[in-house]
Amino acid sequence: MVAVLSLASVVQAQQAMNFNDSPYNYQNSQNNYDNSPYNYQNSPYNYDNSAYNYSANNGVYDNSGNRIGYEVRAPSGVTNIYSNDGRRMGYVPAPQR
Repeated sequence: MVAVLSLASVVQAQQAMNFNDSPYNYQNSQNNYDNSPYNYQNSPYNYDNSAYNYSANNGVYDNSGNRIGYEVRAPSGVTNIYSNDGRRMGYVPAPQR
């Protein structure tokens, strides 16, 4: 019985530490130009990402309905989440194939 619990714990730990989802995976890293706010595609100076573009469909909102940022999907499939001023707040890893 103990061996089964240990094996289950190892499996859970491996799933929780999946390298594909890790920020240490270059695909997800903010050091990857595709994920950088210095890339114009991700920049707040790109009108598609601007808080002043009221028809933008990539806004991120808080529970009160205030726009707190925007999201941009990188060519690799990673979805990057930025604050309105262009700071990278997080990411969603690319879907696994």
